[in-house]
Amino acid sequence: MRRKVYTKDQILKAAYEVVENEGFSGFTARNIAKKMGISTQPIYLEFKNMSDLKNTLLDEICNHLYYDIFPEVRTGDTIIDLGLSYVYFAKEQSNLYNALYVQEYGGGKKMHDFSYNYFHQLIVEHPKYKNLSEKRINALHVGTWICVTGIATLMSSGIIAPTQDEIVHLMNRTIKNILEEEDTSVLDTL
Repeated sequence: MRRKVYTKDQILKAAYEVVENEGFSGFTARNIAKKMGISTQPIYLEFKNMSDLKNTLLDEICNHLYYDIFPEVRTGDTIIDLGLSYVYFAKEQSNLYNALYVQEYGGGKKMHDFSYNYFHQLIVEHPKYKNLSEKRINALHVGTWICVTGIATLMSSGIIAPTQDEIVHLMNRTIKNILEEEDTSVLDTL
């Protein structure tokens, strides 16, 4: 009798579904194996440990965000478009958003670093923002991150339902205030 072979991709797909449905609190080898209808052995044959699986899964999710979610052009302003993509991702995939960005054992620093690096890349390539200092870019990231994370979290939990125009208005006010601010030290401490 031939044994069925489980691929890394199949395990990652099951791990993604577990995180999407249960968050990282349900991210265990046993839960992933149960989702696949197998023992935990194939998981440990493909991944060194659960940390390796989690990091690989987060890399896959970051690639999905990088290529499929964040690049959508909605207004033509790089920062606004990224913020809107982030907000709509949170609204449309609220469980995954919460698992990645809100839950204690979620994506944490890895997701923050990914988001910052993506933001930074967009800023330095955009004619409107490319001449900003690193200090100003950081302040802009922190300020817009706070704004869109607040909107995203409140929308994903059903507390608010602003229109796209209202979100754009809030983001434009945030960006304008940060760019006009002489001293960004308040945002630098966050």
